[in-house]
Amino acid sequence: MLVLLAGIFVVHIATVIMLFVSTIANVWMVSNTGLASVGLWKNCTNNSCTDSLSYAGEDALKTVQAFMILSIIFSVISLLVFVFQLFTMEKGNRFFLSGATKLVCWLCILVGVSIYTNRYANCSAFSQSESECHHGYSYILAWICFCFSFIIGILYLVLRKK
Repeated sequence: MLVLLAGIFVVHIATVIMLFVSTIANVWMVSNTGLASVGLWKNCTNNSCTDSLSYAGEDALKTVQAFMILSIIFSVISLLVFVFQLFTMEKGNRFFLSGATKLVCWLCILVGVSIYTNRYANCSAFSQSESECHHGYSYILAWICFCFSFIIGILYLVLRKK
């Protein structure tokens, strides 16, 4: 049981770190030439980044930014609640509160990445000369965090303290 708790704790910390990296890094879309990338916060071209995004005026991007930040907040809260419950909860009880907050984190990731996929997955963030692009590691990390958050949230709901 202790190994299971330690494993969940390590995966939870890894998920929080990956969420930070995914949200902060500016590699959500990358041109096929590799010279340009677009993130949630900046455009990067030829090793220089600018704050002006090609799609900065759109409300959808602000929504994605907000939901990704909310997912980080809920993931950290879930981790703190788990540690608190681990040391204060009586034996036999379940980690409902930490599981519920982790599933709220999962829902925030789902909404944020789904909006980004719907609005920006067609390379519209690049100029007209960039017709080919692919998803960067930040986008892929966000979907990995989506999967991990769901698994951890369900495990917290099922797990009993022994």
